[in-house]
Amino acid sequence: MKLRVTHETRYDYAPPVETSQHMAYLRPVDTPAQSVGAYRLQVDPAPAQLTHTRDGYGNWRSFFSLQAPHTTLRVVSTSEVQTRTVAAPPSTVAWEDVQARYQYRAGGPWDEAAEFVFPSPHVPRHADFLAWSRDSFTPGRPLLEVARELMHRIHRELRYAAQSTEVHTPAREALAQRQGVCQDFAHILIACLRARGLPARYVSGYLLTRPPPGQPRLIGSDASHAWASVFLPDVAPENAALGWHDLDPTNDRDGRCSPGQDYVTVATGRDFSDVSPLRGVIHGGARHTLSVGVTVEPVTDDGPAVFTTEPESEKELP
Repeated sequence: MKLRVTHETRYDYAPPVETSQHMAYLRPVDTPAQSVGAYRLQVDPAPAQLTHTRDGYGNWRSFFSLQAPHTTLRVVSTSEVQTRTVAAPPSTVAWEDVQARYQYRAGGPWDEAAEFVFPSPHVPRHADFLAWSRDSFTPGRPLLEVARELMHRIHRELRYAAQSTEVHTPAREALAQRQGVCQDFAHILIACLRARGLPARYVSGYLLTRPPPGQPRLIGSDASHAWASVFLPDVAPENAALGWHDLDPTNDRDGRCSPGQDYVTVATGRDFSDVSPLRGVIHGGARHTLSVGVTVEPVTDDGPAVFTTEPESEKELP
C-alpha cells in the first residue's frame, strides 16, 4: 500500500517570538515493512538554518532556527511511504531467558537492545507495573505470548479517552486511572516489560483511519500515533534489527515490523521524550496557541510524487 502523510503544526504567539530553535522528528524511516519514496519539510517563516541528520537510534531529525521576530510558526511535513505486511516469524524464547540475557555482567558483550531495559523519563521503574502485570509472567512462558497478553489486557482493561491525559502525564497515573491515549498505553506496556528487565521501546508514527462508509476523508482529522515494541533475541540472532516485534495496545494489533500496511513508522526511542514530533526553545512569545492536523491517505495513482526527497545528508539554508 502506498500512503501519503501530511502533518501540519501551527503555533500562534503573542507577543511575537524574537528567536527560536526547534527539533522535529517527522520524517519516516526505512524498515523491512516500509520504504520512503519522497519527503518534504516546509517551515514558515523560512528558517535561518535547517539541517537533517540521524540520531543515535537511526531516526531522522531536523533542526531549524529562526532569527527574526515572528507571530506564527507553521511546520508541514509531507511523506510518501510504500508499506507492506511482513509475516511474524515464530519466537519461543522464555521471558526468564531474555531477562537473564540482559542482566548486567561486568565485561559482558555489548548488546544494542540492552539500552531499552533501563528506566527513562516517561517510563520509570515502579512496583505498580510489576503488580498489575504479574499474572501474565507465568514460569517458562514465551516472551512473545507474555507481551501479546499484556497488549490485550491494556486494550481490554484501560479505556481510550481523548484529552484524559497530557504529554507529561506519568504512565503510573494513566495506569491508576485506567484510561489514557495511545502514548500512555505504549508507555504502560513498555514499563511492564522493563520492570522485568526485558527490552522494550517506544514507536511513533501514523495510522491510516478509514471514514465511515459513504463519508469523505476529512483532511487534517487524524493524529500521530504511538505503540510499543518488544525485543525477541531468538528471531534473528544475526540481525538484531529484525528482532523487534511491534504491539499496538490502543488497537490490539501486533506484527514483527509493523502491525499492518496501514501503519507508518517515523521513529523509535526509549519513550516519547526521545521522538517528540516537534519541540523547541523560544525567546519571547509569552502566550501561544497550538493546532495540529494529520492526514493519512492512500495514493491511488502510479505517477511520480509531486514533491522531492530531501538529500540524505546535512542541508543548510541561508
